[in-house]
Amino acid sequence: MKVVLQNLTKIFPSRNKKSNEEVVAVNDFTFEIPDGKLIGLLGPSGCGKSTTLYMISGLQKPTGGKIFFGDDDVTELSPENRGIGLVFQNYALYPHMTVMQNIMFPLQNLKGADKMDKSTMIERAYQAAKLVQIDELMDRKPSELSGGQQQRVAIARALVKMPKVLLLDEPLSNLDARLRLQTREEIRRIQKETGITTIFVTHDQEEAMSISDMIVVMKLGVLQQIGKPQEVYDDPANLFVAKFLGTPPINVFNGEVKDGKLYIGEEAVLDVAGVEDQKVTVGIRPEGFVVDENGPLTCNLNNVEIMGRDVSVVSTNESSQNPVIRSIVDSDTKIAAAETVRFSLKPHKVFLFNVETEERIRF
Repeated sequence: MKVVLQNLTKIFPSRNKKSNEEVVAVNDFTFEIPDGKLIGLLGPSGCGKSTTLYMISGLQKPTGGKIFFGDDDVTELSPENRGIGLVFQNYALYPHMTVMQNIMFPLQNLKGADKMDKSTMIERAYQAAKLVQIDELMDRKPSELSGGQQQRVAIARALVKMPKVLLLDEPLSNLDARLRLQTREEIRRIQKETGITTIFVTHDQEEAMSISDMIVVMKLGVLQQIGKPQEVYDDPANLFVAKFLGTPPINVFNGEVKDGKLYIGEEAVLDVAGVEDQKVTVGIRPEGFVVDENGPLTCNLNNVEIMGRDVSVVSTNESSQNPVIRSIVDSDTKIAAAETVRFSLKPHKVFLFNVETEERIRF
């Protein structure tokens, strides 16, 4: 099911009686979610991603704009009539019910032509449980399950109605690191097997990039960039997107363009022909550094961290906006014990941004 958001806006009234200033949670958001794709809504806390999800589900009503499922305008439609499955961050399971009863619950509330007999409901519940690999736990109560198992029950309950759209609100945030990795792989597998259009809300960029067909990066209710995860990482539209994506994060420097060359401090580190002379903000991905004894960028060497297949060179530079610079280089790289380390730079891993607007300057 294709989902289209058209100029979607959500404004909450002010809680401060003195200022009476409204809070714009989502601002004029327009986006088309293709049929059968998994889309990651990504951004820091308070960026409007969960509000967007709740407007798609019908739990919150937009202040402006429209929502379409296929060609149908569902903006005014109630949640139960939209054909959605919703998985909450805290699982929201009924503690007094078994796994089977929790999964069957949405089917028991169907009325009219959609109403099912008990044997059909049980069969559908087992199908959903098998999909998320908990069909052997049907007689247990939620308190007898691990966090990962509870999350699977919540996903099965959302899938049992065979929804047109599956909505996941930070479904992995309550799980430990290893379980998060396993569960996000499961979510991707389930989505591929079912072909259900899925919208996945998270503040964890690694989660979003690892399983999404496309990511939508948001900041303060405003859409920043849409694209395939690797494309957005390799070609950020602005400084916010560049800083938000990437582990370790991008290294940011104060720089200046003079006569077609990029300067960091007093050193000309890169040719940037065609860029006007100006002060710039420079972003360099950790993998954009090459240890080179004749390289143009000199940094003060702090430490060399061996990480198996990679080496992290930790250094500082007076022009760096980060407390330290992290450069990821191949483990075969020989780094001499010295006070300084010199780098040459990979041009496609270096980004320039306007100091005032933070928009990308292309070269």
